[in-house]
Amino acid sequence: MALTGGIATGKSFCLGLFGSLGVPIIDADLLSRAAVAPGSPALSAVASRFGGSVLMADGTLDRAALGRIVFSDRAARADLEAIVHPEVYRRISEWFVTLPAATRLAIADIPLLFETGHEHDFDRIIVCACDPAEQLRRVMARDRLSEPEARARLAAQWPIEEKVRRADHVIVTDRTVADTESQVRTLHERLKAEGVGERF
Repeated sequence: MALTGGIATGKSFCLGLFGSLGVPIIDADLLSRAAVAPGSPALSAVASRFGGSVLMADGTLDRAALGRIVFSDRAARADLEAIVHPEVYRRISEWFVTLPAATRLAIADIPLLFETGHEHDFDRIIVCACDPAEQLRRVMARDRLSEPEARARLAAQWPIEEKVRRADHVIVTDRTVADTESQVRTLHERLKAEGVGERF
């Protein structure tokens, strides 16, 4: 199954909680970083498309510089996604296939699941959600962005309300940490009881 939501809605925290309960987990954000590692075909393609200014002196990707480009230019963002996303989904697919045959529940954290049109590849979708005002506050605080910069990042994703509408399960993350933990434990027990599978 897939776990998604908006930027700064607590996806990584919830994914970690599921992992602590013994659920196999994989994080698309980490896969996207690996996809553009030094020497990778994807990094070469990114540098070719966006120029040497998106590379650090040591040849690694300057994510901040790239972010300034793609979050202000929709076409540029689409070009970046066309380079990185196929590799990320390939790695996710391989991960699911290599899980032990007896695995009944596994979760891939995919921030842009709906935006990339892959929601139908998974048997269930969990959405982590919080109030939009709280989401904006978190983005500004976490990434040290101005309000216009944070709003541009949020505008690059579907509204959280639309993701909630399409979800099979929702975890609300703007209450207490204990409440979020309780929601994850309850959902974990429910999914185990329902015998949810993990395959595409």
